[in-house]
Amino acid sequence: MPTLHTLRLAWRQTLRDFRAGELRLLLVAVMLAVASLTAVGFFADRLKNGLARDAAQLLGGDAVVAADQPPPPQLAEQAAALGLRSTRTAVFPSMARAPDDKGGATRLVAVKAVAEGYPLRGTLSVVRAPGAAEERVAHGPAPGSVWADAAVLDALGLAIGDALLLGDASLRIAATIALEPDRGAGFMSFSPRVMLNEADLAATGLIQPASRVTWRLAVAAPPGREAAVPRFVADTEAAIAREGWRGLRVESLESGRPEMRQTLDRAEKFLNLVALLAALLAAVAVGIASRDFASRHLDDCAMLRVLGQPQRTIAWSYAIEFAFVGLLASALGVALGFAVHHVFVALLAGLVETALPPAGAGPALFGFGVGLTLLFGFGLPPVLQLARVPPLRVIRRDVGALKPASLAVLAAGACGFAALLLAASSDLKLGAIAVGGFAGAVALFALLSWLAVLLLRRAVPESRAPRWLVLATRQVAARPGFAVLQVASLAVGLLALVLLVLLRTDLIASWRGATPPDAPDRFVINIQPDQAQDFQRQLRESGVRQYDWYPMIRGRLIAINGEPVRGDRFAGDRAQRLVEREFNLSHGASPPSHNELVAGRWDDAAPDGLSVEQGLAETLGLNLGDRLSFEIAGQAHEGRITSLRKVDWASMRVNFFVMFARETMDEDVPVTYIAAFRAPPQRGFDAALARSFPNVTTVDVSASLAQVQRVLDQVIRAVEFLFGFTLAAGLVVLFAAVTATREQRAREFAIMRAMGAGSVLLARVQRAELLGVGALAGTLASLAAVAVGWALARYAFDFQWSASPWVPLAGAVAGALLALAAGWWGLREVLRRPVVQTLRRAAE
Repeated sequence: MPTLHTLRLAWRQTLRDFRAGELRLLLVAVMLAVASLTAVGFFADRLKNGLARDAAQLLGGDAVVAADQPPPPQLAEQAAALGLRSTRTAVFPSMARAPDDKGGATRLVAVKAVAEGYPLRGTLSVVRAPGAAEERVAHGPAPGSVWADAAVLDALGLAIGDALLLGDASLRIAATIALEPDRGAGFMSFSPRVMLNEADLAATGLIQPASRVTWRLAVAAPPGREAAVPRFVADTEAAIAREGWRGLRVESLESGRPEMRQTLDRAEKFLNLVALLAALLAAVAVGIASRDFASRHLDDCAMLRVLGQPQRTIAWSYAIEFAFVGLLASALGVALGFAVHHVFVALLAGLVETALPPAGAGPALFGFGVGLTLLFGFGLPPVLQLARVPPLRVIRRDVGALKPASLAVLAAGACGFAALLLAASSDLKLGAIAVGGFAGAVALFALLSWLAVLLLRRAVPESRAPRWLVLATRQVAARPGFAVLQVASLAVGLLALVLLVLLRTDLIASWRGATPPDAPDRFVINIQPDQAQDFQRQLRESGVRQYDWYPMIRGRLIAINGEPVRGDRFAGDRAQRLVEREFNLSHGASPPSHNELVAGRWDDAAPDGLSVEQGLAETLGLNLGDRLSFEIAGQAHEGRITSLRKVDWASMRVNFFVMFARETMDEDVPVTYIAAFRAPPQRGFDAALARSFPNVTTVDVSASLAQVQRVLDQVIRAVEFLFGFTLAAGLVVLFAAVTATREQRAREFAIMRAMGAGSVLLARVQRAELLGVGALAGTLASLAAVAVGWALARYAFDFQWSASPWVPLAGAVAGALLALAAGWWGLREVLRRPVVQTLRRAAE
């Protein structure tokens, strides 16, 4: 254990090194790594706690049972027996109409019938008069009245107090809905809401035996009865399995708002990736700076040995000094990360609509762990060699030089740091690609730079090349170890910078391309075959040139390879729901242009060929060659799977689970058409389309599309903001790599100046060396960045991506210029230092 004398020595040593600027690079590198990781950690921690807190509000209760039929009454009775409050809702699509004396306009709406006690959780707000303030209410509409979204009133030309026709009922509009806590997701959430009392549901006549209705039984625990909720969930799941109830499921947070959860997960992935890059760069910077720190303290430690300090005291003093630095840098990094995560919360305000709870202490503790691991794993091994410096170095400068750290020490530090980064990534695949890619790149950079140094002397002939070029190449070849370290370090720093540029220009552009600015904002269904030509002509006359147009067929899967389909033969809840529902099928002579064939081929010559969406095939265990039978209009139609397609369901395009690979279908198959397009800017377009084709249903998703694009913009801004930390870490690595050989360069230049070399010649030598090393490092970094970027795009973010062939050339130019700039800043005093001063310092 260290003594009080050792602690005092370490403290005085730390203060002296801080005043001399010896610890500046170490402090900045560790602080950047900790700040980037803790900023993401604080944000993710608050987001996770906020989602857990608001789960009940998002679901509409502490637990929700969803069904396609009215839930069995015994479930409500069971909830009451457990002391839980319950309520029931029913949601379904329908057409709302204005009275004839108000124009008789129609609008597709999402009808929601609510029972007594709604809402159990969350806040329901309404506006009862134009211009009035929002009013929070703890109940649904009164019998005989409805509440509606303002979009319904605007579309139908109605006002609060007017009548709204729903089926056979005429109900008075009592208020507009300002906030609905359990709005949920799904295609019908794009339609505006009309809410009515469950007592008026029968009078509308809208629910028939074949109607598609989603029933939800929500339960909530009063204070002190929270333990009853898990019991209700367990008993309900057991009853579903025991009674064989089909179509019932207990919902979770993920099924309540999957689209926001997916967006937040992807945002967290991007932020984690950028933080990982900053931490990896910081490890390189710490390793370089600590070795430079140790080389400058060799003489000091030799003098301490002469004065009688034992090796143990010297080793403990430097270990304690690095502990001080690690704690200080980590504390500064945690403070900076805590401040930065508030910027994330502001930039991602569209995704996080409520106030988040305070962050926990976990990210701060993790930040301190990362900072200390960085310094002890990568910085301390070369510094501990100072304890073994022999006293003889005081009179003989050629002894006691630093040796390469042992492989065991480096491997232990690298493994510990890699484990921390994998834990921080929250995604094993993302972390493995980032950490493994960097480790492989470092080894590759070292090997290739060593080969380049070996070839350098032969590549520049002394007889024909300029003197400054010959001196520059001989200087690099004379110290191959330093050259390899410098090129590899520069390449690692440039790898992160090039990868960030590729991320910004290509990967994020691919993400944004999933919902481009011209994505369809109208979906029109129920277009009859005899209306197809007139409908398309009206679109063209209105200025719509690009649109999706597909036939649509309703069918139910009844057999797989001749065996009847039953829900109980599938283990997963999603698989059971899929086989119990009707599918929207289609057909075509060629696959949709926005779908990618991942297996098989589109065989339009085979009359029974089928193309199946890849996710559906995985869920149901389907393979190429399997035969599927669908019941369409009471008739069985069979086909053979000839291809699998990859479908991006977030692309706002028309997609199908199953398509017949044929241009036409049999005459007995009832077909309608679906169209998707971006509406032209002129007013009255939707109304004109409804007058010309009163039977079709138009779904306006413009508001939701704008929300998705706004969310993407916010996420991208947050990622770009964090890029600044990685950019700073990359520049720190560049500076550390260039200045690591400053004293060596100073001695060499002093000798050459003493032998008659002029300042102009030496400046050219230095510029040539920096440009050459930077260009080589930039080329290597660009090639590695293309490979790592492709792996991230393919396996972590699921994007199709290919890099420009100009990336290596641009990387070489950028590397040369950045190395030259870093060298000018870090080595500018080398050429200005007096020769006598340099030689005297070398001789001391």
